[in-house]
Amino acid sequence: MTTTPDFLVIAIDGGAASGKSTTARKLAEELDLMHVDTGSYYRSLTAAILEKGINPDDSRLESFLDSASLSTRIGNRSGTLLLEGVSFPQEVLRSEKVNANVSSFAALPMVRKKLFDYQRNQVLVAQENGFSGLVMEGRDIGSVIFPDARVRVFLHADPAVRSSRRAAQGENDAIEARDKTDSTRATAPLTCPDGATSIDTGSSTVEEVVELISQLVQSRQTP
Repeated sequence: MTTTPDFLVIAIDGGAASGKSTTARKLAEELDLMHVDTGSYYRSLTAAILEKGINPDDSRLESFLDSASLSTRIGNRSGTLLLEGVSFPQEVLRSEKVNANVSSFAALPMVRKKLFDYQRNQVLVAQENGFSGLVMEGRDIGSVIFPDARVRVFLHADPAVRSSRRAAQGENDAIEARDKTDSTRATAPLTCPDGATSIDTGSSTVEEVVELISQLVQSRQTP
């Protein structure tokens, strides 16, 4: 999908607990843009797959993905993925079971293929709901989903810092193990895209990161 010059796409990538969601939500609020958390998309699919008792090597996975109906609900300027018209609550999406399995499912080409067009179509969803742009966060947004985004940012921080963030949120998340799985998968690996702005969130406050990205947006406004 090719976006119009006046439609703003901000792509924010980074590993687990790098600050993507907090930054993206605050940035979307300040700029009045639609927020898209693609990590929650993969978590939703993972939760649904696990609910069916399907593992990554299960022959039933392909047929499940082929038949799964995806749609979007907008609330508080964020797009929520609906599977068969239903969304999973946060306590399920952030559960230890989903944390432990989401990277394995996200590494599968058929899972990524299922979500590719859906993610790109969020531009149409944003436009239909009156937004002038969107902030999309994930692991392959600036490299695969929107490589031509006007602003592409890669957030990173020391694994110890990110693990402490998860602990403060009451979650148990194997940060380094997920980093390895995400960055070494064959399809759309986690990486800082060429030309993207790399930001260390371990040495900056959320406000500082949001301000830096806002400045990038201002410097790249179309005439």
